[in-house]
Amino acid sequence: MKKHLVLAGNIGAGKSTLVSLLSELLGYQPYYEPVAENPYLADFYADMERWAFQSQIFFLSHRIRTHRCLMDDPRSVVQDRSVYEDAEIFARNLHAQGSMADRDWKTYYSLYRALIGLLPAPDLVVYLKASVPTLKKRIALRGREMEAAIPDYYLEGLNRLYEDWIGRFDLCPILVVPCDRLDFVAESGDLASIAREIEARLRDRQGLLFPADMGAVREKKVAVRL
Repeated sequence: MKKHLVLAGNIGAGKSTLVSLLSELLGYQPYYEPVAENPYLADFYADMERWAFQSQIFFLSHRIRTHRCLMDDPRSVVQDRSVYEDAEIFARNLHAQGSMADRDWKTYYSLYRALIGLLPAPDLVVYLKASVPTLKKRIALRGREMEAAIPDYYLEGLNRLYEDWIGRFDLCPILVVPCDRLDFVAESGDLASIAREIEARLRDRQGLLFPADMGAVREKKVAVRL
C-alpha cells in the first residue's frame, strides 16, 4: 500500500539529507523542496510589508500543486517539507514580525485551511527537532553563503513556531527525531533506528499514546520520541 511520509524541520535540520537516505533505505520516491522562481521575491525583499501576502500566496499555490502531484504518484513517497510548514511556520512568522498585516494574514490563513481540507493528509510526519547550535553547525557544514548570515534569533523564533505547530497538528501521527542526540549521517545505527521507527509507525498507528511531556492523549494522533 502506498505511503506518504513528510519530513519537517527548521533550516539546517537535515531534511533533504534524510529524504535521500530514507528513499534509498525504504525504496520510497523522494520529493525535494520545490524550487520555483517567485515573481514577487525581488519586490518582497525591497518592501516586505507591501509584498509579503502576494509572495506567500505564490508559494502556497506552488506547494498545493506539488502536494497534489505526489498524491497522484502511485509509489510511496518521502517529502522534503510540507505545505503545512509554509503557512504555519514561515507565513505565520511574517505576520508575527509585522511584515504581513492582520487582514492579509487572516485572508491567507483562511485560504490555506480551505485548501488543505481538500487534500489527503500524509501518513506520517517526521519532525527533525534541533537546537540552534545544532542547526548552525549543519548550516556551516553545507556551506551555503546566503544561509551563513542567518541570525540565531531568527532560527530560535522558527523553532518556537515549529514546537507550537507540532503541538497542534492532528492530521496524522508524528515521529519526533531528536537531532541533537542522533546523527543519521555519521552514524548508520541512528539512521537504522529512525527507519525502524518509521516503518513501525506506518504499520500500526493504533494504540500509541503521547509521552507525558507532549500533553494529553489525543485521538488519532501519535507523537513518539526516539
